[in-house]
Amino acid sequence: MAGMLESAPWPEVGESRVFFDAVLQPHRSLSHRGVMWVLAALGVPLLVLGTAFMAIGAWPVLGFCGLEFMLLCGAFAINRRDGRAYELVRLSDSGLEIRRIDPRGRVRGQWRLQPNWLRISMDDPPGHDSQLVLSSHGRSLVIGAFLTPEERLELARALRRAIDDWRVAPHPGTATP
Repeated sequence: MAGMLESAPWPEVGESRVFFDAVLQPHRSLSHRGVMWVLAALGVPLLVLGTAFMAIGAWPVLGFCGLEFMLLCGAFAINRRDGRAYELVRLSDSGLEIRRIDPRGRVRGQWRLQPNWLRISMDDPPGHDSQLVLSSHGRSLVIGAFLTPEERLELARALRRAIDDWRVAPHPGTATP
């Protein structure tokens, strides 16, 4: 899955077993190098165009070409910054924990859900606006909103399998018949 990695940077849980562990990241179609190539491919013609207009006396065009290039650089910078946000999803013996991390690396939300009561909702087949919703005790949480619909469906299926495995596994601290 393009937007999911299998190992998450979590503090150690002690002796707890991990049934599911994923980092959900937005997909970026261009690498840093690709962005530089696009900026060069657009910047050089803008510079040539602006310089040509300046040579015939229409010097303000060069400034507008420079402004256009700076706005393009700013848009790519915002896109790159927003691509550093991610979500951590971990299912262990102690329950399901979700953390939402902003582009600056700060935790923007942290939720703990009891897997016994968890309901996972996702349209199948997924539409463009389909959401992956985790519901428990009358509260709902949307996760993976930045993933493609197919990736959200794959995540929902993998999480359902992990929840099923969690439900049948014996857990420390619980009585066994």
